[in-house]
Formats: sequence, structure tokens, C-alpha cells
Amino acid sequence: MTESSPPAYTSPILTRISKTKIDTHSDDRDLYSGLIRLHILHHAAHEPIFGFGMAEELARHGYRISPGTLYPLLHGLEKKGYLRSSETRNGKSLRKIYRATPLGRKALAAAGHKVRELFGELIEGK
Repeated sequence: MTESSPPAYTSPILTRISKTKIDTHSDDRDLYSGLIRLHILHHAAHEPIFGFGMAEELARHGYRISPGTLYPLLHGLEKKGYLRSSETRNGKSLRKIYRATPLGRKALAAAGHKVRELFGELIEGK
């Protein structure tokens, strides 16, 4: 086991330290937090999301995020008015479902312009 990889008995989703496949320097984690918020908002604008499902989606893109990090992000986006939650029954338990609000969709559209501009500078050298 290397210093940068989690122990074999842990799930990447449950690992407390959020790192990406792209960069494993823990000092760079704060650079990705905005991208993770945009990713969450993007999915919530297209379909209802829930915490564990979103953790799996983020893991698919290389973001290892623990519930202790993800749920405060979701609650923060809701508090700012970008997401709205509701509870639905999932078997015997309740599941909190999040959807983007009109304000969240507007913020996402504005962020899309900024991301395209940044992408042009970073990738296309414009």
C-alpha cells in the first residue's frame, strides 16, 4: 500500500480525505471543491439526486468524497437556495432527494460561461 492510496478495506466513497485520481496532493483539495459543487448542481438540474448516489457519481469521475464532506456540501447548496430537498420513502427508511431551484439553474448557467472561459485558457491555450 502506498502513502497516497487508501487501505484496501476502505471504500473510496467512505474515505474521509477527499482526493482525485488526477492529483493526490492534499493541499490541492480546496481547488476541487468548487468543481464538486458545480458537478452536484449540474446533476440536480437534470434529475433528482440523493447523497449516496451522488457520492457514487463523483467517485466515477475520480472524486473520493466522504459522507462527512458531501452532506455538508448538499446542505450548504440548499441553504444558499441552489437546491431544494424533499423526503421520499425508500423501503423502511426516508431518503432526502435534492433538486436544483431556479436560482441554482441560473447560477449553473453563469458558472458554465466561466468554466468555458477557463477551459479555453487551460486546455486550448486561448
